[in-house]
This record gives sequence, structure tokens and C-alpha cells, in this order.
Amino acid sequence: MLIFETSRLLVRQFTIDDTENFFLLNGDIEVVRYIRKPLNKEEAEKFLQQNIEFCTANPSLGRWSVEEKNTNNFVGSCALIPLPFEDEKDKMQVGYALLPSAWGKGYATELTMTGIDYYFQHHPFDELHAITSIPNIASQKVLLKCGFVQNGTKHEGEELLQRFIMKRRSH
Repeated sequence: MLIFETSRLLVRQFTIDDTENFFLLNGDIEVVRYIRKPLNKEEAEKFLQQNIEFCTANPSLGRWSVEEKNTNNFVGSCALIPLPFEDEKDKMQVGYALLPSAWGKGYATELTMTGIDYYFQHHPFDELHAITSIPNIASQKVLLKCGFVQNGTKHEGEELLQRFIMKRRSH
């Protein structure tokens, strides 16, 4: 099911047929360096199934497949999901992960901008969050370019994360 599209990308729900692409993305040490440990095939398949179930239960939230419109090539994922912090599960964050072949093309900015619009059109909440690991300067630049502002830091386990926030724009 199509979630949204940008001028160059299609964002749709993952299906079980995406198992290989999902592993390609989540098993790549460079892609997930600032997100989580790389997953093996079995872990990726289980994580994909959890994502499909989450999307079924929360139709306008989840991790979604991203494909190039002109080639239909899988390039990564885009997410609107709860923050990972136990005391803030009711707050939503935007995120993305792209295969190295898709880096440097502006896709991260394109996905984030359109994801922000989608979120505020489909949810009543007045703020959207994002988090990055401190060394992930590239993603921090994307978030700032898209209108997020820094909102302090927070530890998740051993890691210190940079927080970002965006407030709903009043019309």
C-alpha cells in the first residue's frame, strides 16, 4: 500500500516479499552504523514481521519501504515511529535509512520533508521528534535543513543521542 510519494520516490508499506531488501538494509554495517547493530537474516526477518504487524495496528505509522520512481529500485526505508525512550513512547519521531547507493542524492531531505507533511496531515499531535547519534553529523544537517531545532540530548543505554523537535506550523 502506498503511503506517500515525493517527486522521485515512492514510500509504501513493507510486505513479507521485501525480506531480502529489508535484510540488505538492516544487515549493512555502514547503513545502520548510527542506528543499531547490523542484523543477521533471521533477526531481519523477525524485525520485518514486527514492522508489518505494527503498520497493521497503526496504519499511518511505521517503517516503510522506499523505492525510486523511475527505476523501482529499493533504496531504503522511511519511518514515523514512537521514540525509543520508555518515558516518551507517546511521542513520535521521523527517521530514515538509505542504502549507500542512494547516499548524496538528496533523498534523506526529500523523505524527511514529505514525511513531516504526511505526519502533520494524519496526526493531531503538535510536535514531531527526531534523534541521531552525536557523531551522525550528516543526519543532523538534514534535520536542521528540514526545519527541526535541537532539543537537548538523552542517553539510550550507553549512547548519547542528539534530540530534535519540530512544532506544527499554524496556518
